[in-house]
Amino acid sequence: MDENKIIHIIEQDSEADTCRKEITPKLYHAGWNDDQILEQRTFTDGKIIVIGKVAKRAKPKKADYLLRYSQNFPIAVVEAKKRYKTASAGLQQAKDYAEILDLKFAYATNGRDIIEYDFNTGIEKEISEFPSPQQLWNRLNEANPIDKDIIPTLLKPFYTNPDKPPRYYQTIAINRTIQAILEGRKRALLCMATGTGKTTTAFQIIYKLWNNRWNTKGEFRRPKVLFLADRSVLITDPHSKDFAAFEDARCLIPVDGAVTSREIYFSTYQSLAEDESRLGQFRKFPRDFFDLIVIDECHRGSASDESNWRRILDYFNHAVQLGLTATPLRDDNRDTYLYFGNPLYTYSLKQGIEDGFLAPYMVHYVTPSTDTQHGWRPQAGQKDKYGNEIPDGVYTTPDFENSLSHLPRTKAVAKHLFGLMKKNGRMDKTIVFCVNQEHADQVRRELNNLNTDFTRQNPNYVVRIVSDDGDIGKGFLGKFMDIDELYPVIVTTSKLLSTGVDVPTCQNVVLFRQVNSMTEFKQIVGRGTRVREDKGKMFFRLIDYAGSANRQFSDPEFDGEPPLITSEEIDENGDTIDGTFTTEADNFEIPPEMDESDFEDFDPNRVTTPRPKFYVTEGEVSIVAESVQILDQSGKLRTVEFTQHSKEQVTTMFTDADEFKRAWLNVDTRKQIIETLENGGISFAQLAEITQIKNADYFDLLCHVAYGMKPLTRKQRAERVKTADKLQTYSAKAQEVIQLIIEKYIEFGADELHPNIIQVHPISTKGNVSEIVNEFGGIDQFKQALNDIQQLIYAA
Repeated sequence: MDENKIIHIIEQDSEADTCRKEITPKLYHAGWNDDQILEQRTFTDGKIIVIGKVAKRAKPKKADYLLRYSQNFPIAVVEAKKRYKTASAGLQQAKDYAEILDLKFAYATNGRDIIEYDFNTGIEKEISEFPSPQQLWNRLNEANPIDKDIIPTLLKPFYTNPDKPPRYYQTIAINRTIQAILEGRKRALLCMATGTGKTTTAFQIIYKLWNNRWNTKGEFRRPKVLFLADRSVLITDPHSKDFAAFEDARCLIPVDGAVTSREIYFSTYQSLAEDESRLGQFRKFPRDFFDLIVIDECHRGSASDESNWRRILDYFNHAVQLGLTATPLRDDNRDTYLYFGNPLYTYSLKQGIEDGFLAPYMVHYVTPSTDTQHGWRPQAGQKDKYGNEIPDGVYTTPDFENSLSHLPRTKAVAKHLFGLMKKNGRMDKTIVFCVNQEHADQVRRELNNLNTDFTRQNPNYVVRIVSDDGDIGKGFLGKFMDIDELYPVIVTTSKLLSTGVDVPTCQNVVLFRQVNSMTEFKQIVGRGTRVREDKGKMFFRLIDYAGSANRQFSDPEFDGEPPLITSEEIDENGDTIDGTFTTEADNFEIPPEMDESDFEDFDPNRVTTPRPKFYVTEGEVSIVAESVQILDQSGKLRTVEFTQHSKEQVTTMFTDADEFKRAWLNVDTRKQIIETLENGGISFAQLAEITQIKNADYFDLLCHVAYGMKPLTRKQRAERVKTADKLQTYSAKAQEVIQLIIEKYIEFGADELHPNIIQVHPISTKGNVSEIVNEFGGIDQFKQALNDIQQLIYAA
């Protein structure tokens, strides 16, 4: 830099000016170079906020500076403030960002003063200049020593893919795992929510070790890696997509023999497993053949002592074993954690939703009359469709479609779901989880017959995909997963889509069976959490007819609660019973290697015993409960009417109507109020629909809900403005413009009352901008006229 160059600093400089003139030069002076300095770097996508039937994003988190020691090893964050502000004003945000990004050094500066926070020591202090990269690296090593022999490999860059750079949490997971493996750890676990890129993360870990010739024996060769899963789609998809960079070094292990000339191998447990009738395919490999085994969806039984699949892991016990799971520790996956140990890193569903990488969801609870605490009881001597007498007793949700098939219940639920989709979008991709294959076929038939206007155009509008459907089901699955394929729209299934299948555009996840496992429930929720903004998929609905979601959400260890939950009761026709609706607020190709394991949970030791089942085809079923839930400020779900939630949002900001009115009259403040309410999940369209107040100003709608005031329509407010004496002082042409502006207010509301309205038809027909403004005496006078109109509108 030119030492004689003079940089002028003025008090009015923006934050960007402070960065350019003072902070960046100080970083250069400390020895940081352009490759190590990342300026204005966003590291989240911005939380998705659901407002009625639409969604918007909050601002993403953005660091003013991210400092990295090497290409993929960030080490510090710097928060910049304007020069006239104190440096300490930015420290808390710097610390928050550092914790999220797993960094040990946080800095805040106004260009003049620099404050450092060291997470290793807990010391906060003011410093005169930034530390150099080497100084920070040395301090990091002093606090958490790293073996000098592994540092060169640890700091090597990831595989570069400009179209898919690693997200911040993936970088953390990759670096922690690489370090643990290089340090000699034999078993490791990563817990990352469905849809957050476990496969991408695994690829980067494997590639870095492979590219740097790491192996367990310290030989000069690339490692042998096995990628293991329990469904063929979970290996064929990564093999052909994420791992394509390995080219001929990768292979799918063939059924008829072991190939030993490749380096990256893919297989299902089932292909390698053994039983009483066959020797395991895995035994064709030497026990020390693999250096690394990555087990995808490892919570699905691989670590159980009784599992046949565990024999594979025990046989290859010389290899480092890395488990990937989407579910935190639970009673039903405890074996996984006992085997692999605590996760090296956890990225939860809740954090994914907060960062905007995962789609939020609304939960709709719907209760058929058969599923209440009273259940369903047959009449004395009642017979089923086959003439079998139905045993007396009270049948409840766990019994339906297991010991008792109840067709009227299925019809009522199908009709209710049809109504919801008719209201929200009949082309929204929908997964319906049923009790079993027979039940899935019954639901498919009922939905088909309710949608004949669509099925006449395409008979595959609604299909069943289960193991009995064979190749036909595989074809439907491929089309359902393809974001560019319209059909099928609705898929009924039992176990198929609960895990391992990526349907990015799925907008409705329907539970018509009980889900008692938190692990499985999270997997099911994960079917809808992927975001496809380009396809209009920003959030999804979880519709529960069996009470499963309610039980799982009440679990204190559940994370990632929905911003909106509804509940209602339906009658035998699938219609909502009056007064029961409540709200709680806050190019794919099926590979030939797919087999029956892709269509059901596979258990080689499973033995099925037939049991009596009765079929009820007549009777009436009503929907007796329907509700919606929200998150409160503490992040917990609570039941509350939507109008009550709106009231609390308004009265928290303004104690009475007069205070609210004074704030509303200011255009900028009004915008802030509306934005705050929308960020709190308040949809004015939804509020108007629930209160049945039409054509009212937002102001009246909120005053009615929050303060009990009688609402006026926009037309009633406008009529009093048209004849106001204050507006009669303007020229005749100006008054014509004023009348047209008022008409725009009546039609669209107060959002139209801004200076640019003179460019909107039919106001624009009264002249060009200059001519219209001059009729008022100039731009200032025109703005004053707009302000007067607003004051008069809200005078009452």
